[in-house]
Amino acid sequence: MSGLKEMMARWAQPGRVDWIGVRPERHAQMREVTAVDVNDSGLIGDRGRAGQRAVTMIQAEHLPSIGSMMGQAAPDPCLLRRNLVISGINLAALKRRRVWIGSALVELTVVCAPCSQMEAALGHGGHSAMRGQGGWCARVVTPGRIALGDAVTPSEFTGQ
Repeated sequence: MSGLKEMMARWAQPGRVDWIGVRPERHAQMREVTAVDVNDSGLIGDRGRAGQRAVTMIQAEHLPSIGSMMGQAAPDPCLLRRNLVISGINLAALKRRRVWIGSALVELTVVCAPCSQMEAALGHGGHSAMRGQGGWCARVVTPGRIALGDAVTPSEFTGQ
């Protein structure tokens, strides 16, 4: 492995799940849960989209930044319409990598760009505040269970 590739593959610590939310249908309010089962379509109880957008997640460290750009405190994760809030590990560094979240294995696929609903949820400028900080989408590789506090660990470091 080259020096740059090796550096890019390193991580300082596992991440953790700080928040979990599901919504039963499009435009429905998010419902916060403490644990959830995951199948090929995403989180059970969520409207689900099998494929590369089955699970959505956002970096906890970005929430204060989004709030700051709005002149507000960090937004409530329910407003951002992502399934998971992850802290302690850089999600952008995990693009195209398989990651264990609890007992579910997912592969980060594409950026989860902010939608027009962010303007209504956060106020004037909400969409712009989220640009570049909207999180990531993932496809489910191995169904499992995710709970608050679960570790978020790249699969190649767990031997699986």
